[in-house]
This record gives sequence, structure tokens and C-alpha cells, in this order.
Amino acid sequence: MKKLLSLIVILALVAWGSYKGAVWWFADRTLAEVRRSVSDHGALERGDIASTVGGELVLDGTRYQSFQLTQPLEIRRITYRAGSPLALLTSLYGGHDLPRTWRLDVAGWRLPLDSAMLRNWVTDTDEQAPRPLFAPVCGPDARQQLGSGDLIRMGVTDLAGDAQLRQTSGGVRLELFTRESGSLEMEWDNARLRYDGDSISLTPAADSVKVVVRDGGLMRRVTAYCARETSLSESAWADLVMASFSEGLASRGLEASPQLLALYRQWLTEGGELALTLPGTGWPALPVREGDDVANDGETDDGDAPTGQALPVTYNGSTVPDVYLSRMKPVTPEVAPAALEPLTSPEQAQVVAGWQPVALERAEGWLDHTVRVTLSNGRTVEGRLTRVDEKQVEVARPVDGGEVAYPMASRAVDRLEVWRRGTRSPE
Repeated sequence: MKKLLSLIVILALVAWGSYKGAVWWFADRTLAEVRRSVSDHGALERGDIASTVGGELVLDGTRYQSFQLTQPLEIRRITYRAGSPLALLTSLYGGHDLPRTWRLDVAGWRLPLDSAMLRNWVTDTDEQAPRPLFAPVCGPDARQQLGSGDLIRMGVTDLAGDAQLRQTSGGVRLELFTRESGSLEMEWDNARLRYDGDSISLTPAADSVKVVVRDGGLMRRVTAYCARETSLSESAWADLVMASFSEGLASRGLEASPQLLALYRQWLTEGGELALTLPGTGWPALPVREGDDVANDGETDDGDAPTGQALPVTYNGSTVPDVYLSRMKPVTPEVAPAALEPLTSPEQAQVVAGWQPVALERAEGWLDHTVRVTLSNGRTVEGRLTRVDEKQVEVARPVDGGEVAYPMASRAVDRLEVWRRGTRSPE
């Protein structure tokens, strides 16, 4: 009996060791294929390989350095759950046949931010290329756009969080969570993910793609920061971004519907939860209707009205109708040389940061900004502007890790100043 038990134990240990060795070998080969496939774009360090008897493959300390970025993507742990040891070995061997259901968990990914995240050769753009759709001005110079350096000055020093990719009988689902910039959820209905060694594809293709975006309060911070840096109110800054967005669409031969423009402006200034369902195929994901200008050129048979369907969109739980794009003749806006110059010429003024006076009736546009209130009795109060109405002005001051609100009567306010960038004429 003892010999039989010893034999069983020895066979179990041999089987366990063979399984662990086979998983390590096949995983190392698979990751070598991945490393070769991304070698033109970056360098991958796989980290340590481990496995469990439940059909799990674990990678610790994975690191990827993109050639386009100055900082690497660091991943504390990647766990691939195939469901069984046989399914794990099958998915790693040969043709990489993934099981019908599996899950990939990415725990503790982190991308440190640098003041210049993109390398110089990446930032060199073609002057003839269409205008970018989202390039908000974030400085006194019209060419200063929101970048990683601005995020760092806003207090966002890195992008970090967790992620999950899951295959089920209903399709493929991706969930991406971050600490300070919200989350992203995508679901490809009735699709299956396949890895062939060189690329990842959906076979068959998805019937539709459901997307849910939550900003986690980031958009409000961006709006407040960029408005302050451009010395404009948040409403005026949003007007600049919307004009740039419309020009970017026009350079591509597209025009946004009024509801799409209103939705984009609301999302830009307020953020929140945005959910939409995109078609599985087609370009550019948003429904494109043939406009009158294109129809009159003979490209469509019916030019009486745009044709096509609107995109199903919900914003903070409410349905938004008539979200679509219309096709039009591409327009290349002519930019005057003066528009490319700084908003204030160095010979005429010097850009400085300091207290800038603001009329009390316009103070509502500077909520959440740092202000200094001078009362009629000579007393001054500095803090964050939290509320303005006809009767009171309320400022919050930091005290012992928290904030204390100081309400003041509007009629007692002699002067209101906002800490922002402004101009000073040379003497």
C-alpha cells in the first residue's frame, strides 16, 4: 500500500512538474512571438512567468516601452484565466486557439507622465494633414495645445489603474479603469477574439460595439485649467474649442449636427457618463448622412434631405436624439499668419501670472478658481470661489486638510480678483 501511495505521489509530482514546465515553455514562445510582432513599435519585457492548477497563467513585472513615448508602460501583474489546464495549454500551443470563454486581468498598470511624452519625430506633423478634432488651446499662444505637461501641472502625474478583457458567448468585453481620469467600457456583440501570432482580430466581426465613457471629473478640471491659462472665461474657451472641432470636421468633408455639437460642448465642460452604440463596420463610426451640397453634385440621387440614421447616444442616463454627421465638400480653412502668432506680442505686452480684477457680475464664470476678495472694511479673503449670487459671495479656504466656507455679502465686496495669467504692457 505504501508503495502504491508513493507511486501515486511521484506520478502526481511528475505530472505537476511537466504541466508547469510545458506552460512555461509555451508561454515563453508565445511571448517571444508577441515581442517580435511589436518590435517595430516598441520593446516588451515579459517579466516572470507562473501558472496554477486551475488553468491560470500569471506574468509579474511586465514592461513595454513604445518608441513613440518617452515613458514606459509598467504592469504589476497580468493574469490569463483559460478555465482549465488543458484549455490553457491549447491556447498557448500552435495556432493559439482560444477557449470559448476566458478572461485577462491586468492589475496595477501605470504610465508615468512626462512634460514631453511624445518624441520629437512623432510631434512633427504634416502641414497638409486635416486639422485635429480635439486640440484645445491651453495657453496664451494659439499654438499651445493641451498636453502631458498641462496634466502634470493639474496634478495628474501618471495614468494608472486596472483593466479586464473578457470573452463570453455573447461577445468580447473590455473594461479599463483609471484612478483620476474615469473609465472606459467596450463590448463587441457576437464577436470572438483571435490571436494568430502577428495580429489580433475579431472573427467573426462584431454586430455592434457598445461604448461607455466616464470621465471621473477630468473634463471639468481640464476646462477650468485651460480657461485660466488662456485668460478666458470657461464659456469663451469652450467657444474656441468648438470652432476648432467644426473646422477639423470641415477639413474632412464632414459637418456635425446641432445635437452633436451641443453634446460635445456639454461633455467638454461638464463631463459625466456617455454611452453610445456604434455599428460593427463602416467609417467613421458615427452615421454619415449625405448633405445637400454633395447631393447637388450628383453623388446621391435624392438631395431633398440628408439620409441615414442617427447614432444611439445616452448622456447621464438621458437619450440624446439626432446625433450624426453630414457629408459635405472638404473645406481647407485659410489661416492668417497673424493667427499663428502669440495672442499677445512680446513687444507690446508681457505675459505674467498674478491677481487680475474681475467684475462681480461676471464672477460666476470663475467658479472653483483661486480668488482674492477685498471687502469695504479693508479685509481680504483668499480661497476657492464656490458660490456667487445676488446676495452672497462664498469662498472656501483650506484648513487642516479640509475646507471652511466664508460667505460674504455681495454689497460688502469692494474688489474681486482672480489668480490667472494676464498681460502687462512694457514700461
